[in-house]
Amino acid sequence: MIRRHFLKGAALAAAMVAGTAGAQAQDAEEYTIGVAIPSATHGFMGGLNFHARETIERLEQTYPQLTFVLATAGDAGKMVNDVEDMVATRNIDALVVLPFESEPLTSPVQAVAEQGIWVTVVDRGLSVEGIEDLYVAGDNPGFGRMAGEYFADNLSEGDNIVVLRGIPTTLDNERVEAFQKAIEGSGINVLDMQHGNWNRDDAFNVMQDFLSKYDDIDAVWAADDDMAIGVMEAINQAGRDEEMWIVGGAGMKEIIKRVMDGDPMLPVDVSYPPAQISTAIELTALGLVSDTPVSGRFIIGSQLITPENAEKFYFPDSPF
Repeated sequence: MIRRHFLKGAALAAAMVAGTAGAQAQDAEEYTIGVAIPSATHGFMGGLNFHARETIERLEQTYPQLTFVLATAGDAGKMVNDVEDMVATRNIDALVVLPFESEPLTSPVQAVAEQGIWVTVVDRGLSVEGIEDLYVAGDNPGFGRMAGEYFADNLSEGDNIVVLRGIPTTLDNERVEAFQKAIEGSGINVLDMQHGNWNRDDAFNVMQDFLSKYDDIDAVWAADDDMAIGVMEAINQAGRDEEMWIVGGAGMKEIIKRVMDGDPMLPVDVSYPPAQISTAIELTALGLVSDTPVSGRFIIGSQLITPENAEKFYFPDSPF
């Protein structure tokens, strides 16, 4: 398979405003794009799956020469099989992949790239740098830094916190490292840090363990809105809801509504849009059907969501 080289060197932002030009420049050659993403195991991934399907449907209508192969996986092993099957049986020209986990997907995706197939990696990076042609993600260091700065500004020296991590991935490492750096010198004590896997049930169990081990917790960095819901349930069942507050992340409408209403248990949230998958798929498609330059990195910034600005982030009809 001969690799289709996308033009390099221009700003990625230009690609997002070049839709009309891309449509005019499309050629008659047909292409197949594989899209491999985790299944909708929690709210964020439910929103991401929704946006992926909506984008694929829209692009297939806009560009008749494009065919999409969408596969969702509930574990890393199935995703590896999905990617290998796309190459072996569907002869894909490009792959858009959000790795279920970084390490298990690195070698399989590298093998795809080595066959001359364009690779776009979304959100959870691979464990080896430079494999992908395009990387699209939220600002993970910014996500962790913004949360850490809020903790540093709103807690006192000697206050105690616990932290829930996500699935072991490069993006989780980036978030946690930035959070820890932001609270350096604040005197805040991190009592414990465990993986809640961006899952409310896992987070519930982790938080129950934290509550049984520690009598004095002032705040929780849940680092994800699904995990924040599990954390809240554990705290409420323990009758300790007046002792601590929680910061999640991603912008789930249920959490945003509570921030908007001034819930003291959820004072703020940090944005991280699941619609980033749409950006990744659209940029990949534009690179195939036009001369739009799309290689490099496209990072979507995070914002601190407060009661004062929460209305701008609240979409009650959203799936997430």
